[in-house]
Amino acid sequence: MCPVSLLAALLSEMDGGEEVRMDAAPYCCSSCDGGEVAGRSMARRNRKTRSLSTSSASSSFEYRRTQSLHGPSPVTTFGPKACMLQNPHAVMHIQDPASQRLTWNKPPKSVLVIKKIRDATLLQPFKELCIFLTEVKNMIVYVEKKVLEDPAISGDENFGAITKKFCTFREDLDDISNRVDFIICLGGDGTLLYASSLFQESVPPVMAFHLGSLGFLTPFKFDTYQSQVTQIIEGNAAIVLRSRLKVRVLKENWEKKARVDEKGIILTNGDIENSRKVVQYQVLNEVVVDRGPSSYLSNVDLFLDGHLITTVQGDGVIVSTPTGSTAYAVAAGASMIHPNVPAIMITPICPHSLSFRPIVVPAGVELKIMLSRDARNTAWVSFDGRKRQEICHGDSITITTSCFPVPSICFRDPVNDWFESLAQCLHWNVRKKQNYLSSEDEEF
Repeated sequence: MCPVSLLAALLSEMDGGEEVRMDAAPYCCSSCDGGEVAGRSMARRNRKTRSLSTSSASSSFEYRRTQSLHGPSPVTTFGPKACMLQNPHAVMHIQDPASQRLTWNKPPKSVLVIKKIRDATLLQPFKELCIFLTEVKNMIVYVEKKVLEDPAISGDENFGAITKKFCTFREDLDDISNRVDFIICLGGDGTLLYASSLFQESVPPVMAFHLGSLGFLTPFKFDTYQSQVTQIIEGNAAIVLRSRLKVRVLKENWEKKARVDEKGIILTNGDIENSRKVVQYQVLNEVVVDRGPSSYLSNVDLFLDGHLITTVQGDGVIVSTPTGSTAYAVAAGASMIHPNVPAIMITPICPHSLSFRPIVVPAGVELKIMLSRDARNTAWVSFDGRKRQEICHGDSITITTSCFPVPSICFRDPVNDWFESLAQCLHWNVRKKQNYLSSEDEEF
């Protein structure tokens, strides 16, 4: 029985034989043996369903979130040509981390190279990599336009012949989601976060080289980049699916507008008009709600699936993914969660309470954050440290687990890479070892 049929059967048993309807044909990439029609599979029950629409208005179909506490089944196609190697032994959508492998439907032809801006130490690695990709691998290289505007690159005549072959784009203006087969990041963890922000739906596989400061999310060393990139292009690499948060910010805009007649005569001093603005983000690390420049405590209500669970009184609150649990959240006292665990972490920032501890909730829940009625000041929110904005009374922040994870390519495998990062970057459980107790010492 295929995983989709198994899921439908399980849901039917849980509901006591209630009918389970499939809205779309089950997905199977062209490299699979299933022979099923290409599409997106998502079982849902007839009652108590929530809709998760894609952010693109051009989508011809809609993703459905089930009531499963494990959250939505992640999309397993990454960019135009990559997908996860199908595992016939997988139960539902949760795979053994060691079995998560990348494969290509067709050989990759295009690559996006992301370089940390204004870092002179990355100029030589960037040039070497781009020459290797264009001249040796015959790849189409995409580079952000502002990277090539660096005088150290634009003024290099020898490298100029290579840059003419590049395809350039501008953030928030050009859509490259269906043009890039995979991504290479040069820098620190911030380059991976930036790569995630460029893709609001399916994300191509990401290969991150450690050329920054911390490097928790960047497992590859640049010394042997040629053999490592070649191995990725040939396919069948280990990947970890880093879940993201789908964040929907609804802002109530109350404006006073004067009514004017055709002759320009003011009829009223001003009527209060209400207009709503909705913005959506895909977040890899965390959503941070804080008190901003105010000296007062932040006072925000936290809802889970429509029920008020608590009011946060303190400097703020962090809602993070398992990937983000080792970032701001761990500095605020949270536990560290492996990226394969389907969960959402809620961590208060300096709460004015001795009993408010960080909690982990299932990935399938829907969180909502609003200013409390009694709040003395507004709050501020940021998404992976960017797009910072003010939250006023009546505004709301809705957070769910996204269907579009970031497929991060592993150096070895998801488990070993994670513990290696804990040891090397955060020095987890590092202490001097206790001396051996000899038989002579036991006498004393």
